[in-house]
Amino acid sequence: MTRDEIKDAVLDIIRDVAGLDDAPEIDGDKPIREQLDLDSMDFLDIVMELRKRHKIEVPEADYGKLATLDSTIDYIESAAK
Repeated sequence: MTRDEIKDAVLDIIRDVAGLDDAPEIDGDKPIREQLDLDSMDFLDIVMELRKRHKIEVPEADYGKLATLDSTIDYIESAAK
């Protein structure tokens, strides 16, 4: 997957979990949870959807690496190699 494809996939999951109709405007460098007022369960839903939809395993120790949109894209990109 390209970075743009990864970004689109992550935004699709965030939109579904957050119950948003449109793709949210997310600053890539700021924590996703703060920008969209997501709670810890929403975050876990995002992680589970990454695994379910894209077969990406994220160990609990790596959850902090998914804090921002940019760091999430970097993590998925490196996991896919």
